[in-house]
Amino acid sequence: MKIVIQKTYEEMSEAAFEMMRELVTRNPAAVLGLATGTTPLGLYERMVKDHRERGTSYKNIRTVNLDEYVGLGPESDQSYIYFMRKNLFDRLDIPRENTNLPNGLAENLERECERYNRLLAGMQQDIQVLGIGSNGHIAFNEPGTPFGAETHVVALAESTIRDNARLFAREEDVPRKALTMGLKNIMHAKQILILANGANKAHAVRGLVCGPVTEQLPASVLQLHPDCTLIVDEAAASLL
Repeated sequence: MKIVIQKTYEEMSEAAFEMMRELVTRNPAAVLGLATGTTPLGLYERMVKDHRERGTSYKNIRTVNLDEYVGLGPESDQSYIYFMRKNLFDRLDIPRENTNLPNGLAENLERECERYNRLLAGMQQDIQVLGIGSNGHIAFNEPGTPFGAETHVVALAESTIRDNARLFAREEDVPRKALTMGLKNIMHAKQILILANGANKAHAVRGLVCGPVTEQLPASVLQLHPDCTLIVDEAAASLL
């Protein structure tokens, strides 16, 4: 695992963008695995700025996202599809049909998981962007998730619900279930870029880098990936 420590969130985001820009320039038809949440916003802002100012094109790029809340769809401003369209997709020249997320409104969630697994099997991520939860989860793979898990329905841990409550009007509004790419799907990516910022992520980052590889800290599986880069700010790296 390559570890890059930057002083600030802005510097962390810039370093992540340089990796992304290099890939998209080298491979204009790349498959980008993307994440939601506040951590990658700095990366996405730089991708949009670069597209507008330098003309970097995403018209042949395809994307796959990690997860979606069960019960939320494009009309909900708390859904991940809404987040991605607002913060990235609608601000680039990427065709909407080239963007893929699990469908949180699917009538049959198990069949939706099967559909997404088939999609991922034919769209290996050239890069997979990840954040990390305070309990060490990646995507919505909570502690105890088997390393061999593929896309599945997950009941969110209370710590994850608390962490995500800042994005909702009330904690009660946070959905209790989600569809998520599994750890096996994530590890299938050719390259992984994991980002972390803030002191509240320091214990999880230490476990990711220094701890045993254990299903009790899902992110620790990334120690086994042949091409994984961790970019963190100094606060998140404080226990390394």
